[in-house]
Amino acid sequence: MIRVLLVDDQPLVRAGLRVLMADTPDLEVAGEAGAGTEAVALARDLRPDVVVMDVRMPGMDGIEATRLVTAGPDAPRVLVLTTFDDDEYVYGALRSGASGFLVKDMALDDILAAIRVVASGDALIAPGVTRRLIEEFAARPEPALRPARGLDGVTEREREVLTLVGRGLSNGEIAERLHISTATAKAHVARLFTKLDARDRVQLVIFAYEAGLVP
Repeated sequence: MIRVLLVDDQPLVRAGLRVLMADTPDLEVAGEAGAGTEAVALARDLRPDVVVMDVRMPGMDGIEATRLVTAGPDAPRVLVLTTFDDDEYVYGALRSGASGFLVKDMALDDILAAIRVVASGDALIAPGVTRRLIEEFAARPEPALRPARGLDGVTEREREVLTLVGRGLSNGEIAERLHISTATAKAHVARLFTKLDARDRVQLVIFAYEAGLVP
C-alpha cells in the first residue's frame, strides 16, 4: 500500500484524486493539506510514502515546503503538481528535492501511475514535458555552472553515462548507445547516485546541466 499526502489549495483537486484513489487497491490517501505549513507538519506526523505537492499556495509555497519535507533521512518522495506553461517555480522545486512534477491537466490515471513510479524510488521524467523543462532550465544563467562539484571522483565512463542521463535517455537506451549491457548501465547510474549524492534521476539530469556536460 502506497500512502499519499495530497497538498493543494484547491479542494476540488484534492477531492478528485481522493475519489480516484478510493477505487485503487494499492494507493491510500494518508492525509490532505491546503497550505505548505500544514503539509510539512502532516508529512512529519503521518510519514507518507509520496507527497503530491502544489506549488502556488497561500503562506508557505510548495518549493519551501518541498525542501522541508524532503530534508532528513527516510523522507517521503515529492511530486510537484503545477501548471507547467506558466509556473516557473518548478525549477526551484526540483532543486529543493522533488522527485519530479505533474501537470494539472494530465489524465488522472497518468497521475496515479506517476505516484507509483516515484514511490518505487525512481523519478518521473515525462519525455515531452521534461524536454521542455530541461531546455528552459539549461538556458537560465543561474546558478553558475559548477563542473568541479563531485566530478573529480567520477570516471570517464560515468561522465558519459551522466551526459546521456542528462539528455533524457533510459538505462536501456544508454546501454545501446555505449554498447554495454543494461545491467552495466544501471550499475553506472547507481554509482552516480552515490558519488553525486543524488536522490534520483531528476537530480542527475539537473547536475548534468549545471556541470556543463550537456550543452
